[in-house]
Amino acid sequence: MTTQSNSTTKTSSSNFVILYSVFKRDIGLALTRKTDTLGAIFFFALVVSLFPLGIGSEPNLLRQIAPGVIWVSALLASMLSTNRLFNDDYQDGILEQLLLSPCPLELIVFTKILAHWCCTGLILLIVSPILAIQFDMTTETIKVLMMGLAIGTPILSCIGAIGSALTLGLKSSGALISLLALPLLIPVLILGTLAVGAVGSNVSFSVYLNLLAALCVLSIFFGPIASAAGLRIALD
Repeated sequence: MTTQSNSTTKTSSSNFVILYSVFKRDIGLALTRKTDTLGAIFFFALVVSLFPLGIGSEPNLLRQIAPGVIWVSALLASMLSTNRLFNDDYQDGILEQLLLSPCPLELIVFTKILAHWCCTGLILLIVSPILAIQFDMTTETIKVLMMGLAIGTPILSCIGAIGSALTLGLKSSGALISLLALPLLIPVLILGTLAVGAVGSNVSFSVYLNLLAALCVLSIFFGPIASAAGLRIALD
């Protein structure tokens, strides 16, 4: 029993070291290649900011379109960086080493998804309240918007990871990822916009957030599994 316990402890410690190294490396790459990370953020801010300039300054109209504009922009901005989620490791040959490591590939994929969310989804979440002010959104509406994005952006990273794994090594993978992922993200977009719209209609928004949370849990559970399966197929 003692030998098995020591072996389990060593395995857990080894897995933690591998996962920490993967997370640290992905964050480091994102900080080094600032054009990819900042490009997604600038794209998000630019697209959201163009709508008030193009449509006009009528407050009621801006409040109505604000949830859809912000959610669509966040979705597209998140897709911009997903094609590099596994491609860099694939080009460097690191992905094969990770596949042969004692740590389960699903946990490695989950760690890479978490790093991707920290570099994109988290920043989009921080920037969104500032951009929402352009649409004359109330404080309560902005709070619901942020709650929805906090729940929904991990789904964007998980679904994007599946698309990135399935298109690994292919040319024009960015366009293919969008074609694969965007149809799956339509429910997220609908629930996120309905939650914000419910505030102005005096309707309970918790139903939409609960459904969004259920999708988040499912995507976090099945996303790494499906992505790992796609990576194994691509590397065979």
